[in-house]
Amino acid sequence: MKPILKGILWAVIGFTGGAGLLTLVRLALGMSLWDLEPAISVGYIFGLTGWLLGVGVWDYWARAWFGLPLKKFEANGLSRYFSFNLDHKVIGLQYLAVFFFMLLTGGLFAMLMRLELMRPGREFMDPAVYNQIMSLHGIFMIAVAVAVIIGSFGNYIVPLMIGADDMAFPRLNALSFWLTPLVPLLLLSSLFFGGWDSGWTAYAPLSVTNRTGQLFYNLAFMTLGLSSIVGAVNFLTTVLTKRAPGLTWGRLPIFVWSIIATAILSLLATNFIFVVLLLATLERIAGMAFFNPAGGGNPILYQHLFWFYSHPAVYVMALPGLGVVLEVIAHFSRKPLFAYKWAVAGFLGITALSFTVWAHHMFTTGMPESRTAFMFTTELISIPTGFIFLSALGTIWQGRLRLNTPMLFGLAVIVNFLIGGITGIFLADVPTDIQLQDTFWVVAHFHYTIVSTQIFGLVAAIYYWLPKFTGRMYSERLGKIHFWWMFVTFNTTFLPMFWLGLNGMNRRVAQYPAPLGDVNMWVSLNAFLLGASFAFFVVLIALAWVRGPRAVSNPWAARTLEWQTASPPPHDNFPREPKVVGAPYDYGVPDSTHAIVPAADSGND
Repeated sequence: MKPILKGILWAVIGFTGGAGLLTLVRLALGMSLWDLEPAISVGYIFGLTGWLLGVGVWDYWARAWFGLPLKKFEANGLSRYFSFNLDHKVIGLQYLAVFFFMLLTGGLFAMLMRLELMRPGREFMDPAVYNQIMSLHGIFMIAVAVAVIIGSFGNYIVPLMIGADDMAFPRLNALSFWLTPLVPLLLLSSLFFGGWDSGWTAYAPLSVTNRTGQLFYNLAFMTLGLSSIVGAVNFLTTVLTKRAPGLTWGRLPIFVWSIIATAILSLLATNFIFVVLLLATLERIAGMAFFNPAGGGNPILYQHLFWFYSHPAVYVMALPGLGVVLEVIAHFSRKPLFAYKWAVAGFLGITALSFTVWAHHMFTTGMPESRTAFMFTTELISIPTGFIFLSALGTIWQGRLRLNTPMLFGLAVIVNFLIGGITGIFLADVPTDIQLQDTFWVVAHFHYTIVSTQIFGLVAAIYYWLPKFTGRMYSERLGKIHFWWMFVTFNTTFLPMFWLGLNGMNRRVAQYPAPLGDVNMWVSLNAFLLGASFAFFVVLIALAWVRGPRAVSNPWAARTLEWQTASPPPHDNFPREPKVVGAPYDYGVPDSTHAIVPAADSGND
C-alpha cells in the first residue's frame, strides 16, 4: 500500500500546486481570484502527474531520465498488486480487480434503477436523482466493457500465447494501468459536486451547462481514453515484435487476433472521444462555443465526433469477448477452428467497416441526404460479423463437445448475440429506428449485444483461465449452477424489454405509462435475481482461489502456448523460448503439435 499512499500524497501536492498556479495567473491577468471548474481542471492535470510519479513512475522509470539510478522492485506476494509492477501477469490481475469492482458498482446502480421502476409513478427517487444514477450506471458499465477483457486477459494471456516473456513496453504497460483507478474515483466523486444527468453519452448542450459533476465525467472519460491509447500501442507492438519463432500470422490463436483488432480500433478511434470531451470541457471552463449555436457552434457536431468514436467502441467492447468465445469453443469442441481465416477476416472487416456506420445513431437528427448510405453500411457490417458467428457454429458442428462451465458460457454468447443481432436490424433501418430509437427496445438490444459478448465472455474467460491465474480449480457443479442462474435470469430480464419498447416505454426516464407496471415488476424482480448471480459468482471464485483443488498445468488439455508452462507461470513465462511448429487448433490431426517448449536445462536451439 505504500506506493498508493505515496501516489495520493503526490497527487494532493500536484493538485494544490496546479490550482494555486492558476490562481496566481488569474490574479496577474486581473481576473477573479477563484473559479471552481478551471481550478479543478488545471489542478487535475498536475494531480494526475503527481499520482503517476508517486505510485512508481518516478522510482522505476523517470529517475533514469535525469541520470539517477532506478530503484529495484521489492514487492512480493499480495503487495506486488499494490505497486508499480512491470510483470504483465500482475498488471492483468490489477486490471481485472479494478474493472470487476466497477462492474459490481455499476450493477448496484442498475439495481437502484430497477427498484424505482418496479411500479409506475414516483417511488423513492427524485427524477433528477434517477437520471444521475442512470448516468453513473451507464458510464461504469461502458468503462468495464471497453477495457476489462483487453486490459486483464489481454495483458495476462497474450504474451503467453505468443511465447513472449512480457509486453514490449513493460513500464508503459504499468503506466496505462495506474491511470485506471482514477476513473471510478472521479465518477463517484462527481456525486459530491451535484452529479450529472446527461447519460453516458453526455450530449451538448446539456453537458456544457450541467452541474460541476459533469466535469468529473469528462475528466474520467479522457483518463480512460488515454489509458486505452497507451495500451493499444503496447499490444500492437508486442504482437508485431515479440512472437515466438515459427508463430506466423496464420498460426496466431484467434484470441490474439481479436486483441489486435480491438487495439487498432482503440488506437484510431479513442482520439475522437478525447477531443470532443476536451472541447466540451473548454466550452465549460474557458467560454468557447464549439457546440453553442449562439456563439456559432453546432450541437450536432458533438454527436458526430462522439459517435465516430463510440460506434467503433461498440466493437472494442464486443471483439475481445467474441475472441474468448472462439478460443473456448475450439478447445472444448476438440476440433480445428472452423474457417479460421474467415474468422480473422471477420475481425479485420469489422475493424475497417466500424468507422463507416456512426451516424445510424443519429437518424432522428435529420441529415436525410445520408441516411440511406449509413443504413447500407450498418447492414453491411453484419457480413464480417457473420463470419465470426458462422465460425463458432461450424466449430461446434459434429465436435466432441465438453460442456464444462467455460463452454456453457461460450455457447450462451452465441445464443444471446444472435438475439442482439436480429433485433439490431430494426435499429439499422431508418423507418423502424425512428420509432424505436428512444425506447427500451434499444436498452434490450444494447444489453444483448454488449453484455452477451463482453460480460458473458468475461465470465467464460475467468472460468477458463482461472487455473492459469491461480493454479487452482473451481467447483464444476457450482459453476454450472451459476451458468444456468445467470443465463436464465439475463433472458427473463431483458427479453421483456423489447415488448416494453414496442409499447411506448422510453429509456432514460423514471416515469412510464401505468399499463406497463406489471411487466416492469417482472423485469425488476428478475434483474435482482440476475444481480444476485454475480454475488454468487464472486463467492465461488474467491473460494476456488483460496481453497480450490490444485490444478495441473494444462487442465483442459489445450494446445495453445499459455497451457504449455506452469500454472501460475514463472516470472519469465517459459524456461526457454518456445518454438511454434503448427496450428493452434489441430485437434484430431495425427502427429500435430502447436509449439515446443525446451526445458530449462536443454541444450537444443
